[in-house]
Amino acid sequence: MTTFLAGGTGTPKLLAGSDTVFPSSETVVVGNTGDDIELGGVLVSPDLDTVLFLDGGVLDRETWWGIDDDPTTTHDELVRIADRTGLNSEPRYLPADRQTAGRAIAQWRRFSGVGEFMQIGDRDRAVHVTRTSLLDAGATLTEATETLADAFGLDRTLLPMSDDPVATIVHTPDGPMHFQAFWVGHDGEPPVETVEFRGAVDAEPTEQVLDALSQPVVIGPSNPVTSIGPMLSMERFERALFETTVVAVSPFIGDRVFSGPAAKLMRAMGYEASTAGVAETYPFVDAFVLDSEDPTALDRPVVRTDTTLDADADAERVARAVRDALELSEHTATPSVPQSETGGDR
Repeated sequence: MTTFLAGGTGTPKLLAGSDTVFPSSETVVVGNTGDDIELGGVLVSPDLDTVLFLDGGVLDRETWWGIDDDPTTTHDELVRIADRTGLNSEPRYLPADRQTAGRAIAQWRRFSGVGEFMQIGDRDRAVHVTRTSLLDAGATLTEATETLADAFGLDRTLLPMSDDPVATIVHTPDGPMHFQAFWVGHDGEPPVETVEFRGAVDAEPTEQVLDALSQPVVIGPSNPVTSIGPMLSMERFERALFETTVVAVSPFIGDRVFSGPAAKLMRAMGYEASTAGVAETYPFVDAFVLDSEDPTALDRPVVRTDTTLDADADAERVARAVRDALELSEHTATPSVPQSETGGDR
């Protein structure tokens, strides 16, 4: 078995064409839940759902978000009502005393549905209603995710990183805001002072996740701060990565990021916005997959390929490089062995 850590679009794009290298029935995906929000009373788990919809064959692969050709009748009507009544469609937090009331998994990330700042399709909404109703009936997020995976016919095991709430909070000069408010509601434009993973001190990875982390682990080209950071903020999760084989694909080519706010967020957290910064962020990684044009020299084994992920054929190519890196890692005693002692880049 091989375990993939998934957040954002980087790892799902890698998974999209990797079945010939890593058969889905022989892989586990642990999804980031720091991006989850309760919106209008239903729990939305974007990173879990991207994998759910990808493997279910319904993902909108233009946006890598939501279900393809999903009508937005309910969302459009929510926006119309807000516009007609002057309520607007800005992110609207519920009051502070409501953030920790009721459904525990939704703590610190509860938004009003007025204006619905995040577009949700009608079929997509059915997933969120089902998830929320299962939670309200006493299921854990892991159990609810398993039920949804069955509904979409997944061969792959999909796990949330924890059954406890961890909320990714972006601190800006105008105050703290949840990552979804920052990225979707404000287009990622506010300056970032730091990023907080609220609730991480009390959160624990599940036993299913810890078991998955005992297998070789792959981190796709996801944002190290907000896609993978919430997982690493749990002490037992990060410690488990030091005890297994881990390969990571850099989301950078040198100091050029493929997409998203990774560079801005890494600088805010005190890291260089580059492949070198990613390596510093991931001290537990045994080997890296870098783009052939990436000039970065690392102190760990490296396999190079074209890391573009525009099509399934690209994903298969990168997956083969990941497999090579996993095999190379088996011959590396510690993640800090210099490349000159391990044969350097491939």
